[in-house]
Amino acid sequence: MKSDRVKLGAARVPHRSLFKAMGYIDEEIDKPLIGVVTAKSEIVPGHSHLDKVTEAVKTGIRMAGGTPIEIPAIGVCDGIAMGHEGMKYSLVTRELIADSIECMATAHAFDGLVLVPNCDKIVPGMLMGAARMNLPTTLVSGGPMLAGTVNGKKTNLSVTFEAVGAYNAGKISEEELREYENHACPGCGSCSGMYTANSMNCMCEVLGIALPGNGATPAVFAERIRLAKYTGIAVMDMLAKDIKICDILNDKAFNNSLTVDMALGCSTNTMLHLPAIAHEAGVHINLDMANEISSKTPNLCHLAPAGHHHMEDLHFAGGVAAVMKELTKQKLLDTSLMTVTGKTIAENLEKVMNKNPEVIRPIENPYSVTGGIAVLKGNLAEDTCVVKRSAVAPEMLVNKGKAKVFNSEEEAIVAIDGGKIEKGDVVVIRYEGPKGGPGMREMLQPTACLAGMGLDKDVALITDGRFSGATRGACIGHVSPEAAEGGLIALVEDGDIISIDMNACTIELEVDEETLAKRRMNWVKPEPKVTKGYLARYAKLVSSANTGAIFKS
Repeated sequence: MKSDRVKLGAARVPHRSLFKAMGYIDEEIDKPLIGVVTAKSEIVPGHSHLDKVTEAVKTGIRMAGGTPIEIPAIGVCDGIAMGHEGMKYSLVTRELIADSIECMATAHAFDGLVLVPNCDKIVPGMLMGAARMNLPTTLVSGGPMLAGTVNGKKTNLSVTFEAVGAYNAGKISEEELREYENHACPGCGSCSGMYTANSMNCMCEVLGIALPGNGATPAVFAERIRLAKYTGIAVMDMLAKDIKICDILNDKAFNNSLTVDMALGCSTNTMLHLPAIAHEAGVHINLDMANEISSKTPNLCHLAPAGHHHMEDLHFAGGVAAVMKELTKQKLLDTSLMTVTGKTIAENLEKVMNKNPEVIRPIENPYSVTGGIAVLKGNLAEDTCVVKRSAVAPEMLVNKGKAKVFNSEEEAIVAIDGGKIEKGDVVVIRYEGPKGGPGMREMLQPTACLAGMGLDKDVALITDGRFSGATRGACIGHVSPEAAEGGLIALVEDGDIISIDMNACTIELEVDEETLAKRRMNWVKPEPKVTKGYLARYAKLVSSANTGAIFKS
């Protein structure tokens, strides 16, 4: 056992004495030591209940003959961090989480790991750290929140942001706005739509490192606790068979994940996180693969914000497994791959069925014949940019308009709230990338304001920052190269014509080369917005050309 490094022989008497200082007995020390990495906190609704999930995992480990050892992980609530300086710290925590797992697992010589995350950056951060360690590893998330109810209709967090826009536009009263505040988020769990957290938890199930049910089983269901116990048992089975996480996280598994991503209509942030996880697992994937896979993968689900269904509806329809089963009808998945169940994907799907064809469209009757995400390229995005095509109104898939340019999210919000954005405009928010932000903030607040004002079918929005999984409308994010690195987005001026074609996957600034050359000569690279602390270090090391935002200290 790897843990023998800290517990065997006379030389390890001091080490064992420290274990015994915490109450461990010889019988526990002699067993495999399994690190249980939990993101439990009292500031993230998706994590507030993780103590119960973690205890269930520990029960499963003990039942299977191991000794669970709980260790913490940080986590930022993107919703609470949204719209202010705090959002600059969201994406960068992914690397902090990965680094902390590497530190803790190496320093204490764990034999295996169980990851207990739930929300946005915590899931990929934990997977990145675990892939770096390559131990027997399983994952169980905290599960999605149930949908809220306002005026007899199901609702969710993203609608609260849109309600603010509607209130500012005089479309709803303060009393109606308060209804959303009090009833949109009814309890614990990751927010109830197909946002980044739920997208990544679904991807964990597809990749095979989480048990079936991980993606969609609601947080408050007893089934989630049972799943956690089986997850603890599963890591001990992996240890006994010497199966490590990178045995499962191979190139074919990532191809599967991109395929199901397209079918589900996941968050555009999966295009940041999947390449980063793959990188740590020694697998190379790029965003060109996304369009290739999307071209042959039908979109089968319209979960909020793309439609009116929520994660609980996906669960009752058969969950992620039922979506995968539909895809197997056209042989779009490699079902021979191993999973943490100890069985192949094919074996896991044997008894699975689509229980609600309205929530999970049969593959013969998809929402669209292409996938939910599109990666655009053009002179405005020489590397790439990403759009959640399944959440875009049909009339905005091909669009041309005049640019309204803002150098920060705050500038854009003031203009939107002030009624300075008109139908047909293309809002450009720049200097919000990994370096320019720094930290690559999500732009949910301006996009939700536009949607709340009824402009989501008339106004496109482009940024070198990010868009939340909760975003809907013609919102194009992750534009690379970013403005701070001299990308063309830095040279856009008010009134320039921007042409977008999501069917052809193109995005172009219609300005002649001579004019652009003059603008480039006059462009001055901005001074860093921060000069000390973790954000400054991140901004120096990260490159927006790698949308996986990988950096090494």
